Amino acid sequence: MKRYLLALVAIVVALSASAEFRWGPTAGVNISKYTYKQALFNVDHSVGGGAGIMGELMFPGIGFGIDLGLNYNMHGSKLHLGDKKVWASDGYGIEQSYLHTIELPINLRFKYTNLNGIERKIAPFVYGGPLFSIIAGHSTLDALKYTGGSVMLQCGVGAELFEHLQISAGYYWGMTYETQTIKLEDLTSRSQGWRVNLTYLF
Repeated sequence: MKRYLLALVAIVVALSASAEFRWGPTAGVNISKYTYKQALFNVDHSVGGGAGIMGELMFPGIGFGIDLGLNYNMHGSKLHLGDKKVWASDGYGIEQSYLHTIELPINLRFKYTNLNGIERKIAPFVYGGPLFSIIAGHSTLDALKYTGGSVMLQCGVGAELFEHLQISAGYYWGMTYETQTIKLEDLTSRSQGWRVNLTYLF
């Protein structure tokens, strides 16, 4: 057993030593929506965006690697609070809610790197993993209260062009809630939506 563990450690060390790390700026847009436990009022998608820094660590020869980042993101929804008397009586109608968050994504990725030289021009990849979000601010909407952050999952596909420029599209969904209505404390929401990102790696 000890020999197997030593062999595993040796493999991990060898892969880490040969791994290639790159980093660069990233920016994108999202189309997001709050999903509530109960559909008491209509919720519309909203367009948001974000920017930050992404790092990529790839292990040569096997195509697997990880990426991580530090990003600012803005996402939200339009809430038809006026659909229900409990909020309409307070003067609420169709209200725009945005969250400003700091995100820490950590993804496992697989990139097609053995395409007989084609990968130098275009290399497809897939990715997926958790996303940790910290709420740094939000729009003024007194009908809601907010958590300190949330945990999400995301997955997507993309392509690397000319070994530097990466274009990706993916979907994310919240595993924990971000907002809660004040008058109905058990009515919580999670975020979900689509993202398109552009990244340049040095």
